[in-house]
Amino acid sequence: MRIVSIHAAEANLSRLIDLACAGEEIVIGRNDGPVVKLVPVRTSAGRRQRGSLEGEVVVPDAFFDPLPAHVLDRWEQ
Repeated sequence: MRIVSIHAAEANLSRLIDLACAGEEIVIGRNDGPVVKLVPVRTSAGRRQRGSLEGEVVVPDAFFDPLPAHVLDRWEQ
């Protein structure tokens, strides 16, 4: 983890952005400690594929049972 001052971050922002995009953790701080973390924005990995978790997730039969009356009442409030 690299901690830089606000002044240093202003002077080296482009380089710090490149480092963050390369996976390095960049923290910008003041005298009293860390303030913010510079992280890259991740793009979407694309559309999810239907059935990709088939066989890995088990839904118990009780999941489909009707909800108790006191729970249904809460939904209508």
